[in-house]
Amino acid sequence: MSLLPANVSAQSGLTANLSLTTESLYNPVTGTGAGPIAFDANLQAQLTTVQSLQNDITDYIRLRLGYGMIDVEADKEHFDMGIKQALIRYRQKSSNAVEESYAFLDIYPETQEYILPNNIMDVKQIYRRGIGSVTGTTASQFEPFASGYLNTYMLVAGRVGGLTNYELFVDYQKLAMRMFGGFMNFYWNKVTKKLTLVRKQPFQGANNTAQSETVMLHVFNVKPDIVLLNDPQAFPWIQDYAYALTSISVGQAREKFASIAGPQGGTTLNGTAIKAEGQALLDKLDEEIKNYVDGGQPLTWIMG
Repeated sequence: MSLLPANVSAQSGLTANLSLTTESLYNPVTGTGAGPIAFDANLQAQLTTVQSLQNDITDYIRLRLGYGMIDVEADKEHFDMGIKQALIRYRQKSSNAVEESYAFLDIYPETQEYILPNNIMDVKQIYRRGIGSVTGTTASQFEPFASGYLNTYMLVAGRVGGLTNYELFVDYQKLAMRMFGGFMNFYWNKVTKKLTLVRKQPFQGANNTAQSETVMLHVFNVKPDIVLLNDPQAFPWIQDYAYALTSISVGQAREKFASIAGPQGGTTLNGTAIKAEGQALLDKLDEEIKNYVDGGQPLTWIMG
């Protein structure tokens, strides 16, 4: 498919094949480098099921409210509101609504602020391709210790060296990165999607010409509606939450008139009862999120 599905906005930071809108490092001439980060290709075959799944939720709500036996006051707008609010609440409460991924970002000289796509929720780390303050293929990247380690412990690994030497070398690299700018400090604003680097990158090209540096971002991005609605653990929660919200709306409408005049005392409406049932279901579903029934990631030990 060449067009985005109706429920995916062009401003969501996704391309037509649901890839993150980032620059690719792949070089078609040499056949080297990393390509763009993309979702599972099977998603394209599932795109046509989004509307069908939303219709299934609408039918589920309508039939649970007694459609066909009694008149259901809810309109299409009420069903759509219930589904939309269920997805919003699920993304707010469940860790299963986000996924871990990586994206590439071009950092430009003397530029500290970058606006990332709206679907990125959190930035955990920035990885550079070198261990010093300057990256690239220039002579300043020559590192004597790394070259000595490669020559002594890897090219003749069958005679000398071992895991202890490798561990010491890795610790040396981490120390060098902390001392010379290999790790980048940053601030992330999840509302404005602004990534602010603490330091400015210097001009890195020859003759003081601007040259960008490509870094890799370790991020968490929201799952599209297509993923959540096809999740066998999340879908039942979403449809029950949408039903609970819609039933509360119907109950509020029926509470406007507690009874309808008619023969033998008229008819009493169940507005209060259906609202109480809907609220009880909401409380039950919130508890299920706490117990990770939807497939969310349980909490783990935190050290430090």
